[in-house]
Amino acid sequence: MSRTTAGPDAETAGRMVEEVLDRLASSGDRAACEAAEELVRVLMEFYGAGFARTMELLGRHPQRPSQQAVDALLRDELVAGLLVLHGLHPDDAPTRIRRALDALPHAVEDAGFDPDTGELRLRLTSSGGCGCGGSRDAVEQACRDALACAAPEVTAVTLEPEPAPGPVLLQIGAGPPGGSPAGTSGRPPATAAP
Repeated sequence: MSRTTAGPDAETAGRMVEEVLDRLASSGDRAACEAAEELVRVLMEFYGAGFARTMELLGRHPQRPSQQAVDALLRDELVAGLLVLHGLHPDDAPTRIRRALDALPHAVEDAGFDPDTGELRLRLTSSGGCGCGGSRDAVEQACRDALACAAPEVTAVTLEPEPAPGPVLLQIGAGPPGGSPAGTSGRPPATAAP
């Protein structure tokens, strides 16, 4: 997903709001804390209603170029995160997970998502590691970061262990490499079928 403006992403902004509310709660001023929580709720309802109206207006005529605008909004990390936050994103969780994983520089695939536990299992698809020089922990963290706003339903990311290499298959030939003249190897010469 792309982001075209500078500033905090939805996950960072959410953490900042939580930190401010926690500071107010620890101050002991219950009235100020309740007022701040109400303010956050009202503002979320306000801009959530604005997003709902925006999506409605853009979706009224899907055959017109407005569908391109909707697609651009859905590809933007910040806007998509806000749409998910308000339950307005038109894509289901598996679609949003796939989009987030496709945008990563790591070669991973969805090996299963359990909506009951929120666990997403991933599998490396390139041989010899992630293909980008990163460790398995770095790949898992990049996946968690990409999914935080796009699919908050994902609460745990597990990178499946790479399968152990299989046994090496040795092929035994009819003679030593390069061959030897017929009759000198001690074996009868090969004959062609009639």
